[in-house]
Amino acid sequence: MIRLRTLTEAECYARCYRGWEPTVTVVRLEPRRPRFPTTVSGEDLRRDLEERLDARLAAEAEAA
Repeated sequence: MIRLRTLTEAECYARCYRGWEPTVTVVRLEPRRPRFPTTVSGEDLRRDLEERLDARLAAEAEAA
């Protein structure tokens, strides 16, 4: 299906729910603030967590 134009949120709501209620309002959110660049990746965090858990388990095994 080829769209001639992009539908607005209000039009999409009306098509999905077969009408419009006065209690429903469409609000515009302000854009998100830009994120600051990070020096640590998610993979680095996961690896460090696994190392800490392994060290904790080894320490508990030695104490027992």
